[in-house]
Amino acid sequence: MADTWTAREAIAAVVDGADFTELADAAGPERLAGVDGPIGWPGYGQSLARAGERTGERESVVCGTGSIGGARAVVVSFEFGFLGGSLGERTGERLEAAYTAARERRLPLVSLIATGGSRMQEGMRALVQLQRVARQSALLRASGVPQVAVLRDPATGGGWATLGAGADVILALPGAQVGFAGSRVRPPDADPAAYTAEGQLAAGQIDAVVRREDLREALARWLGHLGAPPWEGRPEPPGPLGARPTGEPPARTGWEAVVRARSPRRPRADAYLAAYFDRVQEISGDRCGGTDPGMRCGFGLRQGRAVAYAAQCGTATLPAGFRTAARLVRLADRLGIPVLTLVDTPGAANDAEAERAGAGAAIAELFDAMATARVPLTTLLIGEGGSGGALALAAPGNLWAAPDSYFSVIAPEAAAAILKRAPGQVPRTADLLRLRPHDLVELGIARGVVG
Repeated sequence: MADTWTAREAIAAVVDGADFTELADAAGPERLAGVDGPIGWPGYGQSLARAGERTGERESVVCGTGSIGGARAVVVSFEFGFLGGSLGERTGERLEAAYTAARERRLPLVSLIATGGSRMQEGMRALVQLQRVARQSALLRASGVPQVAVLRDPATGGGWATLGAGADVILALPGAQVGFAGSRVRPPDADPAAYTAEGQLAAGQIDAVVRREDLREALARWLGHLGAPPWEGRPEPPGPLGARPTGEPPARTGWEAVVRARSPRRPRADAYLAAYFDRVQEISGDRCGGTDPGMRCGFGLRQGRAVAYAAQCGTATLPAGFRTAARLVRLADRLGIPVLTLVDTPGAANDAEAERAGAGAAIAELFDAMATARVPLTTLLIGEGGSGGALALAAPGNLWAAPDSYFSVIAPEAAAAILKRAPGQVPRTADLLRLRPHDLVELGIARGVVG
């Protein structure tokens, strides 16, 4: 369903009550060079006047401060009825003032986007506003203040490519038109589904599609998670889950450890996250065209404090999964929120499609994010730890192991194949790899076995 909200209706839909105070108009009085604007577009002055009379606005964006679910934020809302929500010089001035207010007051910036792109009637003077917005977004990001975007209909052109795609968390209304190319400038044979909120979600470009009636609550949850005080120090590893016989000894052989880790009855990431956190908010997608349902990433509240998490769910991790986890770690690092990771994968996906999608580069990106993070990191090995695809998600120097787990330089079956050993030698090969939880402790790889 197309978005029919005006800028102020969108604000009213998400802000608590009447708690919205508009920022002083940084643009000041009309400063366009002449009645027809900076490039002398015939009739532009009259178009501006008509747009103002029709909408009651002086520009295509309204900026101010308000509370959303009790959390203070700077709110930017586009008025599509004002020349298609296009960005001109005065729009850029207003947006710069909003970003500056968010940075100076350390308030999250929430943008409610409905725009067709840059304003043709101002030519290149309009287009360069994208650089202005991009710089302000980068300054806000560097200051550790989160940005949340809501894509209304349409969200296209430079507005999508700066305020939208540049946000930390991106939500969209159902059916919203989302894409760099507007409907009138796309190739005639383009798949229309690719330019929808739902299509962008499937392609890993946005985090969630949210119904209008749920938008305020969704924004309140996100602001509550991103604005909560961070957990102090390293997150504690989750305790063991599942009923185990009292006094059950550790795995006696390497192969027994492998069998335990591969058991369908062994607790998975979903169970650990549910037991560890009171509430969670999840991001989705790698922003490069992919998603991986086998990698859960987001922010959770534990005892009222924020902890970010990235959790493998027992499947071979896709390149999109590694990139999504790296995105999560870097975002948490910017916001000063410590990170918990749960390792459980037989290894990185190694089929031809994974190679074409850049498996090596994606794994390297996650290794880099984990190695350079300034926030505390904690990892619990909850199942299979398959080679580099598992190690990329492991906190250097702070790895713990669950009883039903193993970590190995290579899967026992693959090791036997490389060594040209018969299939019957796989269990013996597992023993030689010293992959059991208590082996990992003795080797100095893991700090301990939980429980």
